[in-house]
Amino acid sequence: MADEGIEDLVRQRLRGLRMALGFSLDELAARTHLSASTISRIETGKRTISLDMLLPLCDALQTDMATLLDTTADTDVVIRPVASKSKGRTVWHLTRHSAESSIGALKMRLEPRRPRQRHEPRVHPGHDWFFVLSGTVLLTLGDREIEVHEGEAAEFSCMVPHVFEATGGPAEILTIFDRDGRTAHLGSRHD
Repeated sequence: MADEGIEDLVRQRLRGLRMALGFSLDELAARTHLSASTISRIETGKRTISLDMLLPLCDALQTDMATLLDTTADTDVVIRPVASKSKGRTVWHLTRHSAESSIGALKMRLEPRRPRQRHEPRVHPGHDWFFVLSGTVLLTLGDREIEVHEGEAAEFSCMVPHVFEATGGPAEILTIFDRDGRTAHLGSRHD
């Protein structure tokens, strides 16, 4: 990518991040110790971008230089999940496995447990969220048992002993978890 193309991309990203975070030019100026007019001129291409300006902008916009300057093309953005089965669950990984990824997403089909078969609640770092696509999921969270029905979601800290399973028939869920939860879930097939 030519230098001009990179500068345009960086300008778009700076403005996009500022807008996404809800910062006005004045608010970003206060966070970076740059003037609002300087930031405006950077975003519009009327001022050359220098490293001494990018560092405080990256800090204030909660990004890093590598991400801001990354020109890697997303050539294949479509993920083609492959089902894997284990312990009464079918799992489809909906995100790519990479060290940079801060979240993970799975689709799971949960089969009801057999009598006398019970997964033990686990604890691990992280935060989980799931949405019930179909069926009913029994979430054991500490001392509580919570039924989460089709169209409902649950969000919880994984530092509370937890396990979730289908009740009354098969259930399908979409689950999203942070980096710590991702590490725990990719190493295991049950919660």
